[in-house]
Amino acid sequence: MEQTVQPARLAQAQIRTILFGVVLAMLLGALDQTIVATALPTIGRELHDVQNLSWIVTAYLLTSTAVTPLYGKLSDIHGRRWAMMLAIAIFLGGSIACALSTNIYVLIAMRGLQGLGGGGLISLGQTIIGDVVPPRERGRYQAYFASIFVTASIAGPVLGGFFAEHLHWSFIFWINLPLGLAAYLLTNHVLKLLPRHERPHRIDVVGALLMVVATVALLLALSIGGDTGAWTSPAIIGLFLASLVFWGLFGLRLARAAEPFIPLSVLGHSVVRNGVLSAFFAVGAMIGLSVYLPLHFEAVLGLTASQSGLALIGFMGATVAGATTAGRIMVHVERYKRAAVVGMAIGTLALVMLAIWPTQLSLVGVEVVLVVAGLGLGTVYPISTTAVQNAVPPHQLGTTTGVLNFFRSLGSAILVATMGAVFLATAAARVPGGTSVQAVILQGGGEGVDFGPIFGAVFWTAAISSALGLVFMILMKELPLRGHNHPPAIEAG
Repeated sequence: MEQTVQPARLAQAQIRTILFGVVLAMLLGALDQTIVATALPTIGRELHDVQNLSWIVTAYLLTSTAVTPLYGKLSDIHGRRWAMMLAIAIFLGGSIACALSTNIYVLIAMRGLQGLGGGGLISLGQTIIGDVVPPRERGRYQAYFASIFVTASIAGPVLGGFFAEHLHWSFIFWINLPLGLAAYLLTNHVLKLLPRHERPHRIDVVGALLMVVATVALLLALSIGGDTGAWTSPAIIGLFLASLVFWGLFGLRLARAAEPFIPLSVLGHSVVRNGVLSAFFAVGAMIGLSVYLPLHFEAVLGLTASQSGLALIGFMGATVAGATTAGRIMVHVERYKRAAVVGMAIGTLALVMLAIWPTQLSLVGVEVVLVVAGLGLGTVYPISTTAVQNAVPPHQLGTTTGVLNFFRSLGSAILVATMGAVFLATAAARVPGGTSVQAVILQGGGEGVDFGPIFGAVFWTAAISSALGLVFMILMKELPLRGHNHPPAIEAG
């Protein structure tokens, strides 16, 4: 009979040492999500391909999303340190390959390789934090967590635009090397201090493959539908059907496998389910906006790549501020969910305003609306993560955090692809001569193009996604947050 392993109580100095190493590793994954967006227009111009530009983002999201639960499971079996070392090594190898790419297709493929490592960085970091900091005390360490996303949110867009405009776009990948090597050296040592919760498990390889195939087929259909192929074409319909079939097979596998890839006890927990779905929609809206806002800044407001990076700071920085504030509120109140409910409601209204007036607002007006939206969307990060981790025992922490990050990444990939499909479909009848609206923006044109309906449709998509995230946050039950050596709260009934 298995014994319940209680987490060891570490000294504050040990916790800070572990968190410092993990923060660097998480910074790699967070920075790579923000630094690429403002460089995309320049990459498209230099590699002479704008039609496939969105695949630079999508390829990374595809692979990083697909492998996120696998890292969680591996860390529950073999330990956090081993899984983190593997993720950093793959990520750095992919970064070097991206920097050396000479055409768009090689770059897309290498971004996929990079994603195989990046999929584990943030998820494993959050799992390790869950190992050493109990939910009730996690707000005390928000400065560590916030530093990751503040740095990525502010430095990422600015560095991406600066490198693309003044140096070379490949620097957005070369910068990963010093950070990655430092993270590798630091985490390799400090992760030996972690309390151990591993139990003998078997990886459900069949279940993992079914989930990966189902995910990739869905994202491929959303990414190329309406662009490379018509929505009603046999190829797109076939991809959707294939995804549906493999998701069905994955569900059957979960029900019948002796040790399924994702335990049914995790998926069936209402707190986990609603917390995951809330993060799916809210984070998806945030990532989707971070991809398409630079295009809006350049096309509607006439900014350069560097200026768009600076303009994006308001939104991204507000997201971090919202997350930090909500995390600190959790330490002092019992009804911790209210911060996210109020914040997301206000953030959704701000996105509705942007959708109604996509081209009428000045730069200052857009920045104010985006700051409000970012503050609201940011609250879902600490609330959903802490609530989900609080609901499960320590030996399922890696798997559960992997599931949360998988669906959060899946939401990001689906929303980016959906916004791309909406963007292209709305633009099809509004760009003179049938030219791609992306080409018009990247080439510095745009005269005679009515961008209002084009970006309005994108912002409506983000607002609807944010509203759905709010609904699931309202449905998520508030379980008491546990402290040191307290078991997970058990849901009544």
